[in-house]
Amino acid sequence: MQINKSEWETIVAVEEIRALLWAALLAGPAVHAENYKEAPGSRPPVLAAIFGDHAVLQRGQPIAIWGKAPAGSVVTVQLNGESVLATADGGGKWRARLPAMAAGGPYALSVGANGGTSTVNDIMIGDVFLCGGQSNMELPMAQATNAAMDVAFSASPLIRFVNIPRDSSAVRLDDFKTVPQWQVAGAQTTGQASAVCYHMARALQRRYEVPVGFVNASWGGSTIQSWISGASMRKMAGYAQALDVVDQYAADAAAGMRAEEVRQQAWWETADPQARAQRAWAGKAFDDSAWPVMQPAGRWNESGIGALSTHRGVAWFRTTVELTAQQAAAVTHLLLGQVATADTTWVNGVRVGANTNWWTGREYAVPRGVLTPGRNVVAVRVLGDDQGGGLVSPAGQRALRTADGARIALPLRWKYQVGSQLSATQPPTPWEAPTSLGTLYNGMIAPLQGYAFKLAAWYQGEANAGAAREYRTLLPLLFDDWRQTFAQPDLPFLVAQLTSFGAVSTTPGRSAWAELRQAQSAAVRNDPHAGLAVTFDFGDRSDIHPSQKAIVGQRLARAARAVAYGEKITPGGPEAVSASRSGEDVVIRFANTNGGLRTYSSDTAIGFEVCEQDACRYARATAEGDTVRLPGAATVRASKVRYGWSDAPFINLFSMDDLPASGFELDLN
Repeated sequence: MQINKSEWETIVAVEEIRALLWAALLAGPAVHAENYKEAPGSRPPVLAAIFGDHAVLQRGQPIAIWGKAPAGSVVTVQLNGESVLATADGGGKWRARLPAMAAGGPYALSVGANGGTSTVNDIMIGDVFLCGGQSNMELPMAQATNAAMDVAFSASPLIRFVNIPRDSSAVRLDDFKTVPQWQVAGAQTTGQASAVCYHMARALQRRYEVPVGFVNASWGGSTIQSWISGASMRKMAGYAQALDVVDQYAADAAAGMRAEEVRQQAWWETADPQARAQRAWAGKAFDDSAWPVMQPAGRWNESGIGALSTHRGVAWFRTTVELTAQQAAAVTHLLLGQVATADTTWVNGVRVGANTNWWTGREYAVPRGVLTPGRNVVAVRVLGDDQGGGLVSPAGQRALRTADGARIALPLRWKYQVGSQLSATQPPTPWEAPTSLGTLYNGMIAPLQGYAFKLAAWYQGEANAGAAREYRTLLPLLFDDWRQTFAQPDLPFLVAQLTSFGAVSTTPGRSAWAELRQAQSAAVRNDPHAGLAVTFDFGDRSDIHPSQKAIVGQRLARAARAVAYGEKITPGGPEAVSASRSGEDVVIRFANTNGGLRTYSSDTAIGFEVCEQDACRYARATAEGDTVRLPGAATVRASKVRYGWSDAPFINLFSMDDLPASGFELDLN
């Protein structure tokens, strides 16, 4: 049936009016501390920040409600006709437990004590999903394929979402510093929602016809280590010293900075034979008069300076800035913009920060007393990569910032000196997001402790590509850590596998992304409460953020139907389970083919390889029912087979219901 433009506009108008009427019907007081009626001389209780207007609470499980009140207060909690009591402890914290409830709403949630009451409205009971990861989970609906239409027609009082504000904390937080705002899906709101999580939620809401809410806690570029608690990360070898530094920084920032300087300098002296001697270049008293001058404006291999054009390693940059006594006292931060790739920065010889992510703008706190009236020196040691390095942002982004927000520009021209030739990766500062240890867990996951979820969806791995072996341990560790945090030992986890991105392979070889995909597959396969969504058939080899998120969300929803809702369906598409010799051929057997295997655009399956140890070659392959046969591949020295083993593979092997076979590497039996 074709619908013309005017009919579409009418539908949109009706849906928006319905949403507005619903909101008007349920309108209530403002959220949290502003949302109470206070009797004279009393201090009413307040709810934790996650409880706000339009929130969704998990059906079928006891409901934990918590917040703060004067110490010793008896708090009455009421929801949907149920009432329970709690007592605030000596620190003013209280926690109550309501009985499990069926899907329904809208309800008011109120807490009262000392004659005062706090209330939040339009609360639904339904299914709640926790969505986490990096930028592909963070990418909003407004930037996804078909956004204009999908957002315009998204109005539904039964779909709600909340984006957890970004917060990296060295200390585990009991509550969010910034109050998250629950929103009802609609043309004015849905564009802000995680596209992957929204499409998953919409598919599940339509299928099960209950209210759904999703909590999006994601941060672009973040490593998985940032999302696991420090206590759990201590189970991993090699992290103890960095975790100790985080703890020191949490207790005393200055002491933590000193401990991190010692740790980093030890690494530098191991990696760079000139590091000890060059350390003097950071000092205020160092004489840099013989150093050449340049105006940083991008990577140094594009500077036209001969000594830098092919340099791979370390380069130093220094500049001076004159300050009045008033300015020196007022400055709180040093701003450098982006630096490629890693930097360590000093002000007057005092280390103020380091970062290893080229996309992150540098904003370093300058301790009081470091700057002085008169001449001040900023020194930056930069470790580049194969494309060079340097202070890459426009000069206007480099400045000193004062407490009132004013900026004191740094000079356009800097002294520079070429350092050591070096091919190495600088260790990240362990409290600096998004490559920190536990700080995103502390700031964005820990405050949710007590909230119940139907499932968790995880879309991350790009930032850990290149360390797939470790990821095989880290991903199950994340599963266990979050299940322990939420006291849900069987919490279902859905994993969106890395998509397709990067150079196209013309010969078999190593693939960091394929190895990471394999690690994700292994973690899911070994967990009875996990499911996988294969995505590399809808990737974009030229864009690490492919915008087609509807397919990813729908595949996560399918996995949820099997893993979280118990439907008797396969959670995903074909998965290779064995590879064996059959005469001169190799036969690969698949599970979850959903009626058999088929190939698109050819009678052969592309992307298969046969390997003799680490030497691999492409192999002809044909699909036969639940198997793929590689004719003549069973040579004496053949040891393993691979499929889709590329950062950006071309594949054409699917199940009968149009789900792609997952990439794999299997030993040959």
